[in-house]
Amino acid sequence: MTDVLAELPYAHFLGLTSAMHDDSLIVTMPFADKLIGDPILPALHGGSTAALLEFTAIAEIARVYPGLHLPRPINVSIAYLRSGKPVEVRATARIVRAGRRVAHVTATAWQAERDQPIASLSAHFLMDIDNP
Repeated sequence: MTDVLAELPYAHFLGLTSAMHDDSLIVTMPFADKLIGDPILPALHGGSTAALLEFTAIAEIARVYPGLHLPRPINVSIAYLRSGKPVEVRATARIVRAGRRVAHVTATAWQAERDQPIASLSAHFLMDIDNP
């Protein structure tokens, strides 16, 4: 499996890394001061959390369908469930359904406890139809 995150400049800027754990791809975003959106709380910026979730979904599609070019988002919906603390964030994604052209993916981000997510994603991605 090629590391699709290494090909994405913004993923590199965020410091995203990926690893397999119990047949699941887990993407980690280490904490950095540049990720703070509200310095008074302090809380992570929603854009960095959304990017983590979207890149996790893209990485999952690339893992399951290694012959495809990078999938392109058609629509993305993010639910912010709780404030992100200034610590590392992990995310995982699941392909709910995939056809020849479109994949529906969900992703979840958490910090201390996996069963207490800070944000979730539901998205559709256009898959490259030139490659089988």
